Amino acid sequence: MEIIYGRKPVLEAINAGEDIEVIYVAYGQRGEAISRIFTAAKKNNLKITQLSSKKFKQLAGNLNAQGVIAIKSVYKFLDYRELIDNSMKSQEPLILILDTLQDTHNLGAVLRTAECAGVDGVILTSNNSAPVNETVAKISAGALSHLKISRVANLMQPIKYLKEKGFWIVGAHLTEKSVNYDTIDYSGPIALIMGNEEKGIRRLVAEECDFIVKIPMKGKIDSLNVSVATGVILFEINRQRSTKQPD
Repeated sequence: MEIIYGRKPVLEAINAGEDIEVIYVAYGQRGEAISRIFTAAKKNNLKITQLSSKKFKQLAGNLNAQGVIAIKSVYKFLDYRELIDNSMKSQEPLILILDTLQDTHNLGAVLRTAECAGVDGVILTSNNSAPVNETVAKISAGALSHLKISRVANLMQPIKYLKEKGFWIVGAHLTEKSVNYDTIDYSGPIALIMGNEEKGIRRLVAEECDFIVKIPMKGKIDSLNVSVATGVILFEINRQRSTKQPD
């Protein structure tokens, strides 16, 4: 991982739009520069975590970090419009959207599944979501190097853009109105939304979906791990598309 040390370098990185995963600030830091860092981080939807002096020194080492360091992302994200536009080059575009997925191991496993399923791009949420870090890269087994990924603060923007481009929005979420995942026709441009490990898709996101699907369970547990569920639905999409009769 790449670490940025010091108040001015961190502030410059934020204002320059660098892909920053998290900013660490030692407890007790004060001053105009610190206030500007907090303001800029909030404006850019960046996470700030305050640490004890001991934990901060463990991260900063012996360098004079002035009580502030920033961890840069291991991945260069695309603008969601560029990602969606690029996907339109496929005969039947397939986008995966992850709504506030929080566990790094789950994220890595989902990205591995997505790459194996041939998705054209992945859109992640930036708030309350797992960082794309070394753990994710390792669990993805190299998939991170082959995927086009965008990260956004507000999913409504890419969903609106997807609809303008003719995508059907399919959300995987357990409700009374959910239909079995294998009853949907997945021909044409599809965006599949998978939700948080505990709460699933957020209500406002679910309301934007054209279809809400579920995977029926046969045992006593009512849900699958999100990476497994993602694989089940993505490969059903592939199955339908591979067996579709040509026009």
